[in-house]
Amino acid sequence: MPVAPATATPPFVRRFTRPGGWRRLGAAGLAAVACIFGTVASPAANAGPLIVAHRGGTGDTPENTLQAFANALHNGAQALWMTVQVTRDGVPVMYRPADLSALTDGHGKLADLDYAQVRKLNAGYAFARKADDGHTVYPYRDHPLPIPTLREALAAVPENVPILLDMKQVPAAPLVEAVIQVLDDTHAWSRVRLYSTEADATDRLRARRPQAQLFESRDATRNRLVASALAGQCATPPAPGTWVGIELHRQVEVVERFTLGQGVSKVVANWWTPAAVQCFKSRGDVHLVAFGVETPQDFESASQLGFDAVMTDSPSRLRAALTVQGHDASK
Repeated sequence: MPVAPATATPPFVRRFTRPGGWRRLGAAGLAAVACIFGTVASPAANAGPLIVAHRGGTGDTPENTLQAFANALHNGAQALWMTVQVTRDGVPVMYRPADLSALTDGHGKLADLDYAQVRKLNAGYAFARKADDGHTVYPYRDHPLPIPTLREALAAVPENVPILLDMKQVPAAPLVEAVIQVLDDTHAWSRVRLYSTEADATDRLRARRPQAQLFESRDATRNRLVASALAGQCATPPAPGTWVGIELHRQVEVVERFTLGQGVSKVVANWWTPAAVQCFKSRGDVHLVAFGVETPQDFESASQLGFDAVMTDSPSRLRAALTVQGHDASK
């Protein structure tokens, strides 16, 4: 079932180009979208960060469902972050948590079930909202949503909408092989950029499909940020064309080890400073995606720092807040 087109668009939202009513992207928007895949050197001048819907907008709709992807585009998202795991019989599907009970009416690991079993589950079972009287309601328990396959997600989303695919399963090998098969079959390598916190997943992809568009490892990104924040060092900036994704703000622990034990300091790190961004881009154009951007203030900070994209749990809330403040993200 294809994703339904949006009907209303605030001024700051770039419009998608698609026959049959898809919203149109202006030249700046097209350049920014193309930049996700390295087809241009950088976003057009004055283009704001691309708005990426985290798991299709997990704060707005049951995450990683076709309904979530449709609503995210309707609510002003310009790219979609999706999370993929693989079933026991090798079907890659859109799901994030380690246990099915976190979001569905099932239980156990997704990798322990065949696709026919996964298909029967309700992806919206645990999705809750507050009713007008203050009570918690579960609107999708009577209107279940299936867990879509990767093939279904690719078919449902317009081809000019960037997809950032988070590979969220260990061991990595079965998932990597399943994703490769689908991207080969659907000729989708040019429209998907892949991310994983597990270096084994991206290393396998790089070895098996050199054309795979990848984020650099989270370890490499974090180590550079820590070196910049704590030591003022910029010893190993990434190569030109690298894509980097990590939180704009992140709660971290600094562990100091000494003879009789260790000390731990906890802090919310505002590690993306102008100096850090300058370090990351010092060898050439490096593309930055800020995770966890939920407020106009963080959106503006990311924009001023020069981020290419920001990822939000709720495109609808971010869009509404930006509209209230008169922010035009197309500038």
